[in-house]
Amino acid sequence: MRALGPGSVSSFLKIILDVFYYILLVALGGLLILSVAGLLLSFNPDFLAKLSVSTGAGQIVAKGPVFAAGLIYADLYLACLLAIVGQLRRVFATLTAGDPFHPENIRRLRLIGFVLAGMEVARHIFATTMSQLGAESGRANDGLNITAWFAVLVIFVLAEVFREGARLRNEAELTI
Repeated sequence: MRALGPGSVSSFLKIILDVFYYILLVALGGLLILSVAGLLLSFNPDFLAKLSVSTGAGQIVAKGPVFAAGLIYADLYLACLLAIVGQLRRVFATLTAGDPFHPENIRRLRLIGFVLAGMEVARHIFATTMSQLGAESGRANDGLNITAWFAVLVIFVLAEVFREGARLRNEAELTI
């Protein structure tokens, strides 16, 4: 099986990325609605007390701001995932077209690297803030994630490999 072009592994992966992209879009929309509701309830906890819901409502009212902050963080996280998958879809579209060293792929990979780095910094800031507020993060170790930073470095190296490939392709096109 071929790696590039129509009917290749890259076209199969592009289809998977397309499906995942739309799933993320729907999930982000649902989470945004839930976040708005969480924010409204955190500013007006008396409204939740008027509703006859389960006994867990008292716990939500007590931790309303922490709950709302968690929902906002989840919204940002999903938006970052959506941006990454969107850029990957564009990279794989060029791979499916048989043009792996398209100049835009360099920018796309760098953007993915910056978004991944931003997600990791945001995760650390969120975990630190939640621990300062006394919220239970549910994680044993909210320190440095070596795997995530390694992935960021790999993405930036791949961007440079694509840059060099695009440069070599341009030189080859100029050669008679």
